[in-house]
Amino acid sequence: MSDVTQRDGTSSAESGGDCGGDGGGDKDGDSFKLRFCTVCASNQNRSMEAHLRLSSRFPTLSFGTGSLVRLPGPSISEPNVYRFNSTTYAAIASELAARDPRLYRANGLLNMLSRNAGIKRSPERWQDWAVGAPRVGPAYAADRGHAGTEAGVVDVVVTCEERCWDAVVDDLLSRGAPLNRPVHVFNVDIKDNHEEALVGGKAILDLAVKLNEAAVEEREKAGVQGWDMGSGEARRGFDERVPDILTEWQERWPALPALWTLAWF
Repeated sequence: MSDVTQRDGTSSAESGGDCGGDGGGDKDGDSFKLRFCTVCASNQNRSMEAHLRLSSRFPTLSFGTGSLVRLPGPSISEPNVYRFNSTTYAAIASELAARDPRLYRANGLLNMLSRNAGIKRSPERWQDWAVGAPRVGPAYAADRGHAGTEAGVVDVVVTCEERCWDAVVDDLLSRGAPLNRPVHVFNVDIKDNHEEALVGGKAILDLAVKLNEAAVEEREKAGVQGWDMGSGEARRGFDERVPDILTEWQERWPALPALWTLAWF
C-alpha cells in the first residue's frame, strides 16, 4: 500500500503506519496503540491542542459538542459563528484576517487556526459522528493521527470541559450502544485559553501514555482475544486498572480536575 502524506509532512510509514486494533507499529517499537478522541465545545482550542499532542504517538480524532463553532469576535455579544464539518479552518482564518487582522492576530486566533489547519481540514461535531463508519479517502488521509482510525472507532475519549463530558455521555446513552463496544470517557477540565490548553494537552498526553502502557502490559500477559469487544482477560484487567491510573495521574496534575466513566459505542 502506498504511503499517504500527512499534514505534518510525514508519510504514514514514517509516522508508524497502521496503528490500533491488534497490530501495527510505531517509532517507539510498541505493536499496540490505543485510539484516542479529544473533545471540546468548538473543536478549535483545547481539543485541537490535545489532538496535536496525542497524534505524535497515537491514532487520534477530535470533535466539538456545540451546535455551532463559536470564536471570539470584536465583543462578547458579537462572536464569530461557523458551521461544523463543512467550514474549513483555512476558510475561517481567511475570513477573520480579512475582517480585522490586527485584532485576530493579537488575540491568537489566526495562529490557532493556522495550527488547526495543519492538523486536519475542518472542525467536526461529535453528535454528527457516525461511529463505526470508515474514515478513509482524501477527506481524512492527511489528518494528523489518522493512521489507526480508519475503522471509525476509538478506545478512549477525553473531553476538556464538564459540559462536553455530559454531552458525550448523554449522546452515547441515546445511541443505544449499537456496536456493543466499550469506550473509556474522561474529562480533564481545562480553561478555554491558549496557555491552559498547552498545559492540558501535556496532561492528556501523560494520561494517554499511562493508559497505553497498561493496555500493552495486559495484552502481553493475557492475550488479545476478545479485546475489541470488551471481553477477555486482557480487557478486564485493563478496565480494572483505569481508576488507579487516573488517581495516580490526578496526583501529578492536581490543578486539572478529572472525571471518568466506562461507556459503550
